[in-house]
Amino acid sequence: MQEVIRFALLGLGLGALYSLASQGLMVVYRGSGVLNFAHGAIGMVGAYVCWEVRVTHEQAFVVALVAGVVVSALLGLLTHLLVMRPLRRAAPLARMVATLGVLIVLQAGAVLRYGSNITFVRPELPTDVVRPFGVTISVDRFILFGIAAVLSVGLWALYRYTKFGLATSAVAENQRAAAAIGLSPDRLAAANWALGSALAGLAAILIAPIVTLQVRTMTSLVLAAMAAALVASFRSFPVAFVAGMLMGIGQTELTRYVDLPGASESLPFAVIILWMVLKGQALPLRDYFLQRLPSTGDGQVRSGAVGGAVIVGALLVAFLPVRYVDALTTTFAMGLVLLSIVVLTGYAGQLSLAQFALAGFGAWIAGRLVDVWGWPFWAALLAGIVGSVPLGALFALPAVRARGINLAIVTLGLGSAIELMIFGNGDLVGGFAGTDVGSPTLFGWEINAIRYPERYAWVCLGAFVLVALMVASLRRGRSGRRLLAVRTNERAAAALGISVRGAKVYAFAVSAGIAAVGGTLIAFRKDVIIYGSEFTNFTSITAVGWAFIGGIGFLAGPVFGATLAPGALGAQISNEIFAGLDEYIQLIGGAILLLLVLQNQDGIAAESVKQMAWLGSKARKRFPRFTKEAAPTALPALAPEEQRERVPARALQVVGLTVRYGGVVAVDTVSFAVTPGRVLGLIGPNGAGKTSVIDAVTGFTRAEAGSSVTLDGREILGLEAAKRARAGLSRSFQSLELFEDATVLDNLRAASDPRDRMSYLTDLVRPVTPPLPGQVVAAIGEFRLGGVLDRKVQDLPYGQRRLLAIARAVATRPSVLLLDEPAAGLGDMETAELGHLVRRLADDWGIAVLVVEHDMTFVMNVCDEIVVLDFGQRISAGTPEEVRRDPVVVSAYLGDEHAGEATAGGPDRGAGGGAGEDADRVPEGVER
Repeated sequence: MQEVIRFALLGLGLGALYSLASQGLMVVYRGSGVLNFAHGAIGMVGAYVCWEVRVTHEQAFVVALVAGVVVSALLGLLTHLLVMRPLRRAAPLARMVATLGVLIVLQAGAVLRYGSNITFVRPELPTDVVRPFGVTISVDRFILFGIAAVLSVGLWALYRYTKFGLATSAVAENQRAAAAIGLSPDRLAAANWALGSALAGLAAILIAPIVTLQVRTMTSLVLAAMAAALVASFRSFPVAFVAGMLMGIGQTELTRYVDLPGASESLPFAVIILWMVLKGQALPLRDYFLQRLPSTGDGQVRSGAVGGAVIVGALLVAFLPVRYVDALTTTFAMGLVLLSIVVLTGYAGQLSLAQFALAGFGAWIAGRLVDVWGWPFWAALLAGIVGSVPLGALFALPAVRARGINLAIVTLGLGSAIELMIFGNGDLVGGFAGTDVGSPTLFGWEINAIRYPERYAWVCLGAFVLVALMVASLRRGRSGRRLLAVRTNERAAAALGISVRGAKVYAFAVSAGIAAVGGTLIAFRKDVIIYGSEFTNFTSITAVGWAFIGGIGFLAGPVFGATLAPGALGAQISNEIFAGLDEYIQLIGGAILLLLVLQNQDGIAAESVKQMAWLGSKARKRFPRFTKEAAPTALPALAPEEQRERVPARALQVVGLTVRYGGVVAVDTVSFAVTPGRVLGLIGPNGAGKTSVIDAVTGFTRAEAGSSVTLDGREILGLEAAKRARAGLSRSFQSLELFEDATVLDNLRAASDPRDRMSYLTDLVRPVTPPLPGQVVAAIGEFRLGGVLDRKVQDLPYGQRRLLAIARAVATRPSVLLLDEPAAGLGDMETAELGHLVRRLADDWGIAVLVVEHDMTFVMNVCDEIVVLDFGQRISAGTPEEVRRDPVVVSAYLGDEHAGEATAGGPDRGAGGGAGEDADRVPEGVER
């Protein structure tokens, strides 16, 4: 027991510093909404400054401490002013990538100035020995614990009771509202960046004597800090303090009792994964779709351009000097890893910071099979791919409940765990000698990268071209449309019957396989593989930066981005022009990443596409006889019976539906039925629970026990949203939630594509786009979308976007259609036309329609029956005429003092008695 207590007390220091670092992260996040991945790097700079002032300039520790903390605070302030403030309206992905750019710049700069070797730092805190509980321990652990505890209480009080703290909380809740009352979000963000970065510097300075001072060690401090901050939901300083302490103690206990390399260092990552699985959300909140991602290419392959590029690449390999051939080899192999990021982040929208861990895992399998078992290179490569695919699928499991920055944290933790427990385990990688793969051959053809660099380069070029063509096929196929739908809007994708979970698992699995190809080719450039130096979590971070620079949504993006990797073509050319520049390549790459994020978030490839399109338009104008415009999409003619094809008749029955949000009952035992060929209106004042009813029925909100929702007699409450949609239950959204950067046709195809799983495999080789079903073609005609099929949704006027949202829901061929405020924002003529369309969906197609709408004229003219909600309860139901004259309905809209007027027919609008004040509050169509 004494041993357990001793190691727990030893963990106090480490836990206290995790707590300090996590609180600095939380301060920045509360003040600006940015998760600062450069937090550890900023602290690292402060620690090095403190060490330099103390040791090199021989100043007092207090002076050195103040210098280090101030430098960290200034770095945080400059990061906000120069980087984050210009990006305040940018997508979260862009802001996070910007912090990765700051991390790369600071880490590369620190390596240039201080080197990458370990520096031992002399303890400055008292190290006298005390013996609590009979256990010998240094007093500095208790001092660190006290510092962390005092600062935690101080920060809690600062943000709870002071004007600064309350103002920060107000800005975090609603920037626009806070600015309206005179608060400056910019100044508050700047102050919080400075304060949070100062805490990072303090934590790094205090932890340096315990863990030593090294660039990589200091920057990895942010991982454990993120785990503590996640447990605290980035809000509670006391919870972050306790979580950090427990992780520090847990790590020291694991060090003592678990004899497994990397086990103790992996504890924070286990906490991150477990927490996200328990606390994450399967589907995002209603406003998540507003977060913009970089644009994507169309996946079209121009055979002439591809063939020409391959020929040029092969000739360059054949005739360039060996140093350039080696650089091309690195570029092609690194480009394969970046292609995996294009699939995962560019197409599926899942941000992973573990791609080099996956690449290394594939290389580890291949290398060990060659070294230990003597497998041929081609068989080992295939085994590495096959082995990496299930690991990628395993990485996808947290993605089901995490997204954005949370997913980035989880994947970074998973990748770091692989690095620590596999690549850092000498028994698994061949010890100090490494993994000896000798001279690989490909079907008898020796391709040793040292003896035959041209051959190995040709293999890498061929692999890159082959995989790029597969990715292009994926992008053009049904699988690509599913990934893009999930990327753009998970809620809308699920409402169309697309399995969000399946799409994410597929994207992770495919990207892992592609990364394994690149990782194996990177590793086999040398006769002996040293996994710990080739495949690090920092390389995974920088790889995202390279992919972002090149164009994370374009096939050509990896070609541009990979040139920035150490030893790649860009680095080699730069080193030829400027001697010795290769050691600055990381710093230059980080700076380029920051500039690109600030100026063009779509990357170099996207800009190249724009320039080529501009040149093409100029050429068409100048040489019209030799160029031609792309033909617009043509629709097949439909037979009369296809134009009015009725859907399978299914009724929706809702009984006792109850929805709670915490202690608030949003929907209280509501019951109704929607039958084929009829339109049911669901009305009520704002906050009555109408949208919550649709969310619960369609699977986007959990219904309480005792609720029942049946479709054609089958209980569907146990089904996820996508399965309910595939069963014939479709919906539109109040906020439309269209796939904005896709064309109208792609929106409709995403809804109508078959959901067969085999396409996930066939699309990699031969993508098939089936013809539009007759009902979808009929819907295009009904909603008058034929002339805009090839236009991007973001370019459509609002009225057409409303119609497209309904047409997309109809394209799933539903039996029951739920429309959430379909007429919102439309003019009178557009609303009347929409009413006719809704009636035709019920009368001619046989669809059971439920409409939530505030426009009472629309509701009264379109609906067969109406159900009225107020405060989540059903207060009236009947035909439009019955509801129009129901005094309970009038009371819900006007108040009890006017309820009696309904039975008397109501006074004229010009009558006195105060009625005129409320006339504008009466929904048109409800008699007062």
